[in-house]
Amino acid sequence: MPENNFPHPTKWWWVRHAPVADAHPAVRISAQLDVDANTATAESIKSIKWLANTLPADAKWITSSLVRTHQTADAIITAGIDCGEIKNDARLNEQNFGQWAGLTWDELGIEKGSAAEQFWQAPATTAPPGGESFANLMARVAPAIDDLTQVYSGRDIVCVAHAGTIRAALAHALGLGPEKALSFNVGNLSLTRIDHINGGLKLKRGGHWRVGGVNIICEGSKNL
Repeated sequence: MPENNFPHPTKWWWVRHAPVADAHPAVRISAQLDVDANTATAESIKSIKWLANTLPADAKWITSSLVRTHQTADAIITAGIDCGEIKNDARLNEQNFGQWAGLTWDELGIEKGSAAEQFWQAPATTAPPGGESFANLMARVAPAIDDLTQVYSGRDIVCVAHAGTIRAALAHALGLGPEKALSFNVGNLSLTRIDHINGGLKLKRGGHWRVGGVNIICEGSKNL
């Protein structure tokens, strides 16, 4: 029989971190602020246990450099999954919202005037003052994904990251522009599955991507 020149796919298991420990986590811009994750609510605990039972054994674990992803990864591992060393990669951090980080969306609209109006007219390509646009985020995340896919080729990769990072990963896999990528809903403690199929053992780059699922959540749970 001919030798199979195609290795096993590199499987990315993207997990968005648990909700931030804030009185209004859904309306405040956490961005690259190093805020804590709240992994102790009943809803979070249920989803964390589900992730621990769903994620593969013997995977390579990666987080962003922000503490809420570290805390979420630690909670999943504590819930019952074996894990070796966890790699932190700042290239996978959430979008940098600069001077707008820490504001609520209402405060942004009221206090920031024309800059906020420009952002709402073109949210994918407008950079907040002192920050980066979502298009900039995509340009940062894509080469990181390619690098890590090559380093851990043929393995399972569990990556605990952020909504913006996961949208950027989907855009990279599907060849989407930043405007379309913002259409994806990525809830807290949701799972997104993306595989990379290499172009044969002789090729260091190339191949193609396939998407196995987006924003998958624990059965019976709310989309946090």
